[in-house]
Amino acid sequence: MSLSKNEDFKFLLNGKKINNKYLTIFFKKLSNKNNKNLNISFVAQKKIGNAVKRNKIKRRLRNIMNDALKKINIKMEYSYLIISKRNVFDGEFSDIKETVIKDFKKIK
Repeated sequence: MSLSKNEDFKFLLNGKKINNKYLTIFFKKLSNKNNKNLNISFVAQKKIGNAVKRNKIKRRLRNIMNDALKKINIKMEYSYLIISKRNVFDGEFSDIKETVIKDFKKIK
């Protein structure tokens, strides 16, 4: 499930964040959130490239998160906003996956 309201995005941007070479992960507890669903949104900024590139990046990140859900215990009480950087498009899939999983393990 992804975020839809503008105020949810603004609220998450004020939360905690983890930076790495490929992306930035913002996370915070939303008050009106259902803890049974993972609330996560992927953002690829326009400066990264055209729509085809941005959609490919989001597909890659969704795929990585599906694998990560099976491998590690992700905190469902948080809402997540993942903002990608330019390196995601050119980066090796396995490297990106390893980095994302490592960062999600840091979240307490």
